[in-house]
Amino acid sequence: MKVVLFCGGYGMRMRDGLSDVPKPMHHVGPRPLIWHVMRYYAHFGHTDFVLCLGYGAHHIKNYFLDYAETTSNDFVLRGGSVELLGSDIQDWTITFVDTGMNSPIGERLRRVRELVAGEEMFLANYSDVLTDLPLDDMIEEFRASDAVGSLLAVPPQAAFHCVDVSDDGRVDSITGLHEMTLWENGGYFALRPEIFDYIPEGGDLITDGCTVLAKEGRMLAHRYRGFWQPADTLKECAALEASYQSGAAPWTVWERGGHRDPVPTAPATPSVPGPRQ
Repeated sequence: MKVVLFCGGYGMRMRDGLSDVPKPMHHVGPRPLIWHVMRYYAHFGHTDFVLCLGYGAHHIKNYFLDYAETTSNDFVLRGGSVELLGSDIQDWTITFVDTGMNSPIGERLRRVRELVAGEEMFLANYSDVLTDLPLDDMIEEFRASDAVGSLLAVPPQAAFHCVDVSDDGRVDSITGLHEMTLWENGGYFALRPEIFDYIPEGGDLITDGCTVLAKEGRMLAHRYRGFWQPADTLKECAALEASYQSGAAPWTVWERGGHRDPVPTAPATPSVPGPRQ
């Protein structure tokens, strides 16, 4: 199943004013966010990626053009040549598409429409959110429905409390936001090509697409209370980094083993004559 990744936004809350690195290229451990997202999908067998590029596109292109598999795979250095003992992206197909500097997400999706034409369904992601969601469950729930779209719904992450106030100013109750029956968009989508009928030129995926589908009863929400962490701010990125360095990193489902991980073993004696692999 193809995976469309939106990775062309400015990421203003992450920028320091000096760097033009797009948000998906901010690192967690030795790899950028976008690699963690792609590696998650690859774990479930989805290795055909379409990258919707915009701001800072050259950083993403150069990263994969100069990709060093020695960062995350065991290898033997013999006579100046690298012999990989495993490979993490050799079975990936990555299509890079310039979808405009200022395009909203709906328009970015429209500009790669031909690349998902003919698909029964496809996946999409904001490229800056990590989770340990059992993806197969979400896909099968969607496949069994007649919905046009499905999104991951997670409890609100904000730590503030909501106050219920009576007419005379007395507080009737105080409830943590996470305790309320509210859900927020988690940024993981499963979509059928019919979604393009709902997104006008220059339109937005949520406002013009999902919202209208919801009114028609053709939008699903896959509710999940497990690990889910965005990386919208430097604070959130720092939390992900701390989790990674502690050895927890619950989103790294590919490191738990099991038959779902399709990463192949490299040939016995591959020779990689330099940094570009």
